[in-house]
Amino acid sequence: MTGAPAASDTARLIARISDLELVARIMVEGLVSGLHRSPFHGYSAEFNQYRHYRPGDDLKYVDWKLVARTDRVYTKQFRETTNMGAAIVVDTSASMSFPQPLPTAGLSKFRYAIAVSAALAHLIATQGDAVGLVTAQKFLAPRTGRQHLRGLLTALSTMKAGGVWRPAETIRRAAERLGRRGLLLVFSDWYDQEDETFAELRRASRMGHEVVLFQVMSRDEIEFSYKKDVEFVDLETGRSLAVDAAQARREYTDGVTAFLESWRRRAVAEGFQYSLLITDVPPDHALRNFLIARKG
Repeated sequence: MTGAPAASDTARLIARISDLELVARIMVEGLVSGLHRSPFHGYSAEFNQYRHYRPGDDLKYVDWKLVARTDRVYTKQFRETTNMGAAIVVDTSASMSFPQPLPTAGLSKFRYAIAVSAALAHLIATQGDAVGLVTAQKFLAPRTGRQHLRGLLTALSTMKAGGVWRPAETIRRAAERLGRRGLLLVFSDWYDQEDETFAELRRASRMGHEVVLFQVMSRDEIEFSYKKDVEFVDLETGRSLAVDAAQARREYTDGVTAFLESWRRRAVAEGFQYSLLITDVPPDHALRNFLIARKG
């Protein structure tokens, strides 16, 4: 019997296969069944009415403030509203193209983000919820259906990283067009306009959206695994800088560690789900870890 490819082979598979729908299906295969239930189901449930507590009711739905005021025990009842709306936002700036494609290189940050985005879009659409896509250049409103999913995956597969992006503006547009309370999934290395971007993420949360941040980084960016003199070229500005790698490593790694921890800490403080995605980790492993964290 032929099964899904081993997790360690997933990155090579993604690099080889141009059919993003197939890549997404391979990544998602078995994940939801292994988790027993969808990590997104029920997000769109909204409060409907109170009713008297009955023995066996889940105590987490008891309104304890109402108990204190009336000395009677009521539970909240919820109803399923229209399907959840989700918007996937992808950073298309040139910095996401690191590392540049080489025969021996793994996935770039951008290609990695595209693969995980495609898998999440497939997962959300398969459970019958609406999913859309927002980048600096593209907007696909959240919709349901296989035809829409194929169009979204086609859009993802044709995207390229280059130039700069305006994260605050793109996130604002995604949150406003998502409309009713929904799910905002944002993929970026978060190098650009940190304070302005975080303000828009906070604003999206206060609009009622659930915000999920994926910080996509390469191992070289985190550990600075260079040993000799090396010249770095800024992928967005073209400026170059010659560096003694051995001498610069400690200061650089301390700075990157502080940068990553700052984003994680700020995200957690606002109630956002935060995931650090490192491109040498098989994407299906990263996706599984994210889904398990949602179940926690």
